Amino acid sequence: MAKKQVTKMVINIGTKSGKTEKILLQDEAQAPLYGYVIGDEFEGSLIGEDYDGYVFKITGGTDKNGFPLRPDFEGNLHYKPLLSKGVGYKPRKKGERKRKRLRGNEIQDDVAQLNCVVVKEGSKPLSE
Repeated sequence: MAKKQVTKMVINIGTKSGKTEKILLQDEAQAPLYGYVIGDEFEGSLIGEDYDGYVFKITGGTDKNGFPLRPDFEGNLHYKPLLSKGVGYKPRKKGERKRKRLRGNEIQDDVAQLNCVVVKEGSKPLSE
């Protein structure tokens, strides 16, 4: 009998003070985030009752294979564009370009890491 694989998503939440809070979501707990794209805002209650009153903005992430999510590509497919700068490629020399594999901006079940920032503070502090 095949063993069911547990899917995990780590959410890194950056605060204005410079600290980062890490939240681990497993299986069905990450389903409410499916369909959101980079730049969207969501209520903190979607990821847990501890985050009621908070509003988070999605700023980026990576999929389970380590490919970065790029905000200017639609959907959740992989792309291999020729890049000269930006998310997913940092050139070492002036004028250097390279073809890199990236992912679209939509959040789906194979996203392993999600980066967010706090837009609105809740009543309870994030970390204690």
